[in-house]
Amino acid sequence: MAGGYYTALSGMRTRMDALDRLSADIANASTAGYKTERAGTTQADRPSFGTVLQSAVDVANGEARTDLRPGALASTGRSLDVAIHGSGFFVVKTAQGERYTRNGHLVRGADGTLSTDEGDPVLGTDGPITIDTGTVDVDPDGTVRNSGGIAGKLKVVDLGENPKLQRDGGSRFQVEGTPSAVEKPEVVSGSLEQSNVSMAERVAELSDVARNFETLLRAVSVLMNDVDHGAITELGKR
Repeated sequence: MAGGYYTALSGMRTRMDALDRLSADIANASTAGYKTERAGTTQADRPSFGTVLQSAVDVANGEARTDLRPGALASTGRSLDVAIHGSGFFVVKTAQGERYTRNGHLVRGADGTLSTDEGDPVLGTDGPITIDTGTVDVDPDGTVRNSGGIAGKLKVVDLGENPKLQRDGGSRFQVEGTPSAVEKPEVVSGSLEQSNVSMAERVAELSDVARNFETLLRAVSVLMNDVDHGAITELGKR
């Protein structure tokens, strides 16, 4: 197979991956605390096999990076909606281990545990926080007050500079290593952090990726139908 095939086909594959990433961003544009992901492409040289004309250059996905820029804060007026102003993540306890999120839409679980809307406990500095059916207020430092008493304090951690995150659900992440606690978090009660997805930017990139895919598809078609057909025809005459 000629090298041009590899270049075009691998380029199409990376565009399909980009379409998956963009569709996930657009689907989660209204998910609180969601962070978009950005990735480029890179050249990956293949070793020559047979002759120089059969060497090829692949187009490969570059390293993906999560965009951790904060989204806008939207007031909800709900006491169990909390957002982090500045850096930091809430800590969620799951069956697979601790996970980290900026989504502060919290609920009271059936057993009274303060949880995410998926039912996973949100950790405080001393473990899970239990609340009753009374009034709940969250102080700017993350202290949870319930029925006039202190139920606990939300645990907020710093994942470090340029952390390598692995997405575990829409707005939840796992990270290598152990994050450090934020000693003086800034928690905003009655608000949620919105997704940092820019719909205008995502739609523009989606159009660009789609056009690139169509161009590469036409290139493959030309190679198959015109170039190869012409070569076979000429060789047949000889």
